[in-house]
Amino acid sequence: MMKKCRRCSKPATLHITEIRKGEVQQLHLCETCAEKYLRSDQESDDEALASGATDESLDAVDELACPHCGITFRQFRANGRLGCPHDYEVFESELNELLKNIHDDTQHCGKAPYQTSESSQEQFRLIKLRKELQVAVTDEAYERAASLRDEIQQVETRLKAGQPG
Repeated sequence: MMKKCRRCSKPATLHITEIRKGEVQQLHLCETCAEKYLRSDQESDDEALASGATDESLDAVDELACPHCGITFRQFRANGRLGCPHDYEVFESELNELLKNIHDDTQHCGKAPYQTSESSQEQFRLIKLRKELQVAVTDEAYERAASLRDEIQQVETRLKAGQPG
């Protein structure tokens, strides 16, 4: 089983075992975090390791379990798979942090396949604009809603005429 970095959950490539105040402290770090650890002020890392705050908080997160399927966050980190749809809510903050580290964002905006026709892209755009219009109306952003309505009408006109955007 591959260990995960204690700071960012990427695969750990450096494993440090230190003895502090008679206690064995293990630290598993990815290459990026290892460089930061080795370059950083040793004193601040000594305090963090000695206090055990990082390890304790990670252990508490690792023991967090879904009440529906019973999977723990540690089990998720070990195998990379969630146990049920409720896990997204149970582990929401941890998953958001993980996604930010991996993808630099928590929202996937998608891509269109290269073979997608222009009319398919326009259809997708139309769907997206209609969703945005619903949100604007719900939020009572009427100027934005009017602008979106006009844009939707333009896209619909192009689709009826068979013209690309």
